[in-house]
Amino acid sequence: MIWGFIGIKVFGALSPEPETPVFAENVNFKPKRVVQRDTFSIVADYRDPFLGTLSASQKKTKGTKKHKQPAVQFPSVSYTGLITDQQTKGHIFFVTIDGTQYLMQKRNENNGVSLVSGTSKNIRVRYKGIVKTIPLQNAEN
Repeated sequence: MIWGFIGIKVFGALSPEPETPVFAENVNFKPKRVVQRDTFSIVADYRDPFLGTLSASQKKTKGTKKHKQPAVQFPSVSYTGLITDQQTKGHIFFVTIDGTQYLMQKRNENNGVSLVSGTSKNIRVRYKGIVKTIPLQNAEN
């Protein structure tokens, strides 16, 4: 009898009958209404009861007001290459400013754009006090 029970279990496990899927009918899905949460913030602007001092947000510092400088429209600048003189080790950089190509050396200026420094990978230019680094255009990595 025990061997028969074990046989039925093994036979049932090896050839199970496919279960028929159960489908739910007439499912009425109604999403819950979203309730807008009330938000608030706590402003801790009272003095510290142990130290007797005000919080850092209440302490006022006297300082000079910074004047906003007007936004400077930086011209279109691209770096397209360089030439190196083997005897003097000097570099001449090909710089395109607003569609016009210039040959520039360090500390040269064209159209208000001055070349600060440069390498074979990028150059640094200054325009009205703003310094930008311009990478070599179409550089192969």
